[in-house]
Amino acid sequence: MEQRLPLWSRYLLVMLTIWLLTGAVLEFYQIGWGTGVWLGQFAPSWFGAFCGFVLFSVFLLVIGIGILWQPQKFDRTVVFLAGIRNKLGAIRWWIALALLLLPVLILQYTFWGIVIHGPYLRIMLVIMIAVVVGWLLTNQNDRLLDWASLLVSLVLVAGILSVFAPLAGVTSYPFSLGWSEGNRLWDYSVLFGRDVYNYPAEQSIPVFLDTSRQFVGGIPFLLPGVTIAQVRLWLALVDIVPYLILGWIAFRLTRTTWIAWILAGIWAFTFVRQGPIHPPLLISAIVVALAWRRPLWLALPLIFAAGYYAEASRFTWLFAPALWSVMLEFAGAPELTKLVWRRSISVGVAGLLGGYVIPSYLPGIITWIQSFAQTTIPTGPVTAGGVSPSQVQSALSAQPLLWDRLLPNATYGPGILLGLALAVLPLILVLVYLAMDNRWKLNSLQKVSVILPLLAFLVVGLIVSVKIGGGGDLHNLDMFIIGLMFAAAIAWRNGGYEWIRSAGSMPAWVAGSLIAMLLLPAYQPLRTMRLLSVDADPRLVVTLADITPNDPLPDPLPDTIPSDEDTQQALQKLRNAVQTASSSGEILFMDQRQLLTFGYLENIPLVPEYDKKLLIDTAMSEDAAYFEAFYKDLAARRFSLIITSPINRRLDKEEGHFAEENNAWVKWVTRPLLCYYQPLDTLKKVDVELLVPQTGPVNCEDALP
Repeated sequence: MEQRLPLWSRYLLVMLTIWLLTGAVLEFYQIGWGTGVWLGQFAPSWFGAFCGFVLFSVFLLVIGIGILWQPQKFDRTVVFLAGIRNKLGAIRWWIALALLLLPVLILQYTFWGIVIHGPYLRIMLVIMIAVVVGWLLTNQNDRLLDWASLLVSLVLVAGILSVFAPLAGVTSYPFSLGWSEGNRLWDYSVLFGRDVYNYPAEQSIPVFLDTSRQFVGGIPFLLPGVTIAQVRLWLALVDIVPYLILGWIAFRLTRTTWIAWILAGIWAFTFVRQGPIHPPLLISAIVVALAWRRPLWLALPLIFAAGYYAEASRFTWLFAPALWSVMLEFAGAPELTKLVWRRSISVGVAGLLGGYVIPSYLPGIITWIQSFAQTTIPTGPVTAGGVSPSQVQSALSAQPLLWDRLLPNATYGPGILLGLALAVLPLILVLVYLAMDNRWKLNSLQKVSVILPLLAFLVVGLIVSVKIGGGGDLHNLDMFIIGLMFAAAIAWRNGGYEWIRSAGSMPAWVAGSLIAMLLLPAYQPLRTMRLLSVDADPRLVVTLADITPNDPLPDPLPDTIPSDEDTQQALQKLRNAVQTASSSGEILFMDQRQLLTFGYLENIPLVPEYDKKLLIDTAMSEDAAYFEAFYKDLAARRFSLIITSPINRRLDKEEGHFAEENNAWVKWVTRPLLCYYQPLDTLKKVDVELLVPQTGPVNCEDALP
């Protein structure tokens, strides 16, 4: 920065540095401890490495303190390092690119991603790389690191991490990568790929997923013979590309500042992806952004379509396109003219027509027209579709609200409120400063047009987040997060892209908020980066990563997939069990339905009922009427074999990770299921359990809810 930082900010930076370096040293100690028997449980080489890391950390702290308090003593060093940078020429850009990719290579594609599993070493690695890349990008001969280059570096670091994190799951592994990942692949396949199933063509296949999400996820199934790896690649790209498109459309500029525009779009991608956001809402937001400042003849049908598509995907989204579009048009205008009022009202009405009016009344109108053509006057009341207040109340009351998930809890460590604050508070502080300092010129009405929709989105998101089954991340705050991004886009287009380049024109707390706004979105992808399949010596990995128990070795290692040999053995066991059971009854895939989708198990008649996602959702609603049919089928031994994830028989009476959801599952599914059925085999390495009917008579009255 051009001027020395205030004293309070320098002390704060020193304390944060000490905190980070101390945590990193302790994590390094845990990695080295247990590698030998020299000086405790250190191997000589690891003890030397640990001592070297401690000295390096102390060196960084001393240099940092010196730069903060007496920067003039480093003038010669600055000139020397700037000279080295200049001599590198064009090669420095390639070095910068290699450094940006280095964390991804280490953490996601080597076993060090399992060993370095704590946050401090990862954060330290990323910050050091961001500083070095910023140094490489700086063009001033008398500066080691300038403000603009640091910001560019932070955007690129966060962007690279956010782009590569979803690609970790691109694999041909046939079994599910998560609790519902496999069955979700089956959901996506039904719209365009139902011909792969052994199921009557004249009957529809019920799917626990809205049509819009089926459409987006199902596009790969238009290709004959698509593989599971290809579908996972498509879904990973869906988790990347729409975010980028949204950011680049929202932050587009009329001037030729294309580098700033690209960087702003990358930041918007990293910010919005903190949700994460379901693709249909992203698509609706993209359409709204595309309509912004377009001629009304184009904007109105676009916003109408965005509203209709949003409501068709999830009823809680029905007002989002209307409110977003009004915010963009009204708050984004330089002054409130009659044209601005007319445009804002027009786009808002278009969004309401598409999101609420047409879905609510079009079915009734169609019914009236059909009945009029037959009898001149409809004989009964018009039946409205869409969403009514009673439907909203019913949806909110159908499942319990767990308000404690707003605070730190076992399901989501920081809790919804703290997690949301970390994600959005830096941006809010920057926007408030811009408005208060009159750099983002808004009158009172324009401020209201930004604040009120955001408050509405916040309240709805918080309520939905505490419903049982939610609260594991911030994805239910999706409308609020996108709305904040749109507010940032308004400020950006109104001069923010020019102000942001000058650190000297902002207070230190604003500069710190800006850095946090760029860097914090990288935290979640940074923490989740991990090697999926380990080829290194497992005993070495277990030792360095402090995985217990280490004798016998976990196989596979936690959060990794089994070897190809173990996978094929499990698949063959499953094939044999299915072949044996198929001659005596139906086979129910409560889980692992993707094995049917991609032909790992062939010629098995599909039983679409009782998907595990539908079962857990119904259990959380305590819908006894639905489970009557399930229990009757179990009692009748309808299924000769049931494939499911390993059955958890324990009630979590105390707080635990998704404890309430687990209790509902045990009460409504596990206990009745294990009364009528018994385990045949458990394929532990691939998380599959096989159940067959009990052999003798059973009395399950006590097991039923």
